[in-house]
Amino acid sequence: MQATLKIDRSKIIGSLKPMNAVNNGPFPARGDQKCGNFDSYSKAGFPYARTHDANLCYDYGGPHIVDITAVFPNFDADETDPASYDFTLTDIYIGNIIKSGTQVFYRLGQSIEHWEKKYGIYPPKDFAKWARICEQIILHFNEGWADGYHYGIQYWEIWNEPDLDPDDSPNKRCWGGTKAQFFDLYEIAAKYLKSRFPHLKIGGPALACSRQWAEDFLVEMHRRNVPIDFFSWHRYDKNPRRVGEVCEIFREMLDRNGYSKAESILNEWNYVRDWGDNWIYSLRSMTGLKGASFATAVMCVCQNKPLDMLMYYDARVFTGMNGLFDRLSLEPGKTYYPYFAFHKMRQSGQEIVSESDSDSIYSLAVSDGKQMQVLLTYYSDDDNTSPKELTLHFETACKSKISILLTDEKHNMECVKTVEVPKGKQVISLSLNLFDIYHIEIMPNE
Repeated sequence: MQATLKIDRSKIIGSLKPMNAVNNGPFPARGDQKCGNFDSYSKAGFPYARTHDANLCYDYGGPHIVDITAVFPNFDADETDPASYDFTLTDIYIGNIIKSGTQVFYRLGQSIEHWEKKYGIYPPKDFAKWARICEQIILHFNEGWADGYHYGIQYWEIWNEPDLDPDDSPNKRCWGGTKAQFFDLYEIAAKYLKSRFPHLKIGGPALACSRQWAEDFLVEMHRRNVPIDFFSWHRYDKNPRRVGEVCEIFREMLDRNGYSKAESILNEWNYVRDWGDNWIYSLRSMTGLKGASFATAVMCVCQNKPLDMLMYYDARVFTGMNGLFDRLSLEPGKTYYPYFAFHKMRQSGQEIVSESDSDSIYSLAVSDGKQMQVLLTYYSDDDNTSPKELTLHFETACKSKISILLTDEKHNMECVKTVEVPKGKQVISLSLNLFDIYHIEIMPNE
């Protein structure tokens, strides 16, 4: 099978967007247990870390962090009294994210509850008070309240996946109330928090991707004149191009319902073939090379779709959906390496046109006028797809050195070939196996 990829450095598209954000932060090694990922997490340069489901991770602080019921454990307490809050472990968790160089995307609400008895997902007794509790949390992290900080956290998200289960479901996991109740909570919280912090980005509701629920939500919020600075939603899939199509669907929906200025943020996504018979297969795939190739492809696709941010789920330590770090050692996993490359490319220039004649080749290219970088992968959900020969066409501005770095089953973004090329049009031939990920650096050498 033959394919061609053409890089046109004369056609500049613009800056790379934060397609390499994640859910959850680093875990520094304890003094008695030399297992952590703080250094490698920092080097990856994740622009944002969303705090959803941190509460489910023992090593971050388990049930004592982030969620409203953890930070403010007694809802009947005085929300203006610092003694009513337990910030200790959340402060450490948020502080580690900030120290790593990553910005915080704070989810206000509750973690998902899969167990039979639920604890924190039910509608709060007083929606206005819940909003005031959120206010104090923002004051703690941004304005120093209650021996707090001045982090300048910009993104504050109201709840998570209120649409995951229908109103009549006997086993709700994220929102224990009705759709109508959630609309009321969102209206009260968003209006109040935006009035208190007009300079911050208040949004949500981190939809599980029910389009009709999203339509109903946006229509009703617009009718009630509710501000939405960003609209967050989720998508798990096996087809990167379909993820891009959903980006277009939600952008059109936002524009049509009066929220053309709202950012569209896909803040949970990963490879999933399905949630039933193929769930174990999906877990094995997302933590291996296939998951890394899928992640590379999605970043490449969504960079050129009407989407403002991608947030991979999950960088949470010791969890089965983390392809970035090994869940036993926390050493970098296969998905770590294209993220590291994407970060390097974001720092190195503007996106330029890269076009392939194959639907299974996904690519992204940047240039600063002299040097170029290309990130590409060969992805298909069919594991029996045959190898492919790729011809890469590009033009160098001067004599250059080309470094070809490969991530596959045997390599972790390692240089497998170096080529010296003269100024002018050049051609590189690559033999691609399924799920190969290449980071190609074309550097001036004069």
